[in-house]
Amino acid sequence: MSHKSKKIDPLPDDSASLEEIAEFWSTHDTTDYPHAFRTVDATFDVQRRHYEIEVHEDVFHILKKKSEALHVPVEKVVDKVLRRELVY
Repeated sequence: MSHKSKKIDPLPDDSASLEEIAEFWSTHDTTDYPHAFRTVDATFDVQRRHYEIEVHEDVFHILKKKSEALHVPVEKVVDKVLRRELVY
C-alpha cells in the first residue's frame, strides 16, 4: 500500500480533552500530518545540569517529609543537605 493511499484519520478537534489528544498521538504517526506542524527556530542556554542519584526508600521518605514541612521541592532539600555536609 503506498503512502498516498493510506487512510488518515482526522485530527482531534479543539474540544478534545488532553487524554483524547494523548490517545490519538499514541496511535498515530506525526509524519502523516505535516500540515499540522510548523518549523520553529528555538534557542536555549542550559544554565544548570541535573543529576540522578539513588537513595534508599526510608531516606527519601524523610526528605519528602522535610520538603513538605518547608514547602519546597525535595530537590532543594537534597541540595541544601549535600551542600551543608560536603561543601561548607
